[in-house]
Amino acid sequence: MSDFTLEDLERIVAERASATDGSSYTASLVAKGIPKAVQKLGEEAVETVIAAISGDREGVVSESADLLYHLLVVWKISGVELSTVLAELERRTAQSGLEEKAGRKAS
Repeated sequence: MSDFTLEDLERIVAERASATDGSSYTASLVAKGIPKAVQKLGEEAVETVIAAISGDREGVVSESADLLYHLLVVWKISGVELSTVLAELERRTAQSGLEEKAGRKAS
């Protein structure tokens, strides 16, 4: 079991996003803006789905890591923090998924 957390990844993404020496993929992706970041996020989501459908467990693990990384980059660019997303998930777990979905349709 790893001690590495999404909070760790969020911190690393934030640190690397501000790199100015040209050595950071994260900084270059952030500099390209939200269109490029969401394109990469979408690509990783599709690759994760393909690996899952193919029954490729190792592929699912690898592509999921890429997916989480790119999601955190999108959040960074969008000004969204992991803690805010976790708070929303916590709020949603106070009710069943069916109740939560019904509430979204009503609003």
